[in-house]
Amino acid sequence: QVQLVESGGGLVQPGGSLRLSCAASGTIFSIWAMGWYRQAPGKQRELVARITSSGSTNYEDSVKGRFTISSDNAKNTLYLQMNSLKLEDTAVYYCTAEVQASRGLVPIDYWGHGTQVTVSS
Repeated sequence: QVQLVESGGGLVQPGGSLRLSCAASGTIFSIWAMGWYRQAPGKQRELVARITSSGSTNYEDSVKGRFTISSDNAKNTLYLQMNSLKLEDTAVYYCTAEVQASRGLVPIDYWGHGTQVTVSS
């Protein structure tokens, strides 16, 4: 089993910044990729950013240039630096990880419980 614990959410004014963290623990042989999703009230969950074990990244169009995803592979920790936050960034942000528990096994997707980000004046 793998646990993902997010932290760093909170209330911030428009134009402000927040940094989210996600620590993965448990039975981990390797992590193939990690990512951040978000879900705003009344909307579907959407991919915000994703990073592979080799460092390749992709972003949802609305956050390009404002958000930066990074990871510390040695610590199995994921980050999301969010700058120039807008009202529409308000959502619950979820961490995900594609984890291989042992050599030869198919990686499994795990989810954190989410952290609330509220952008409000």
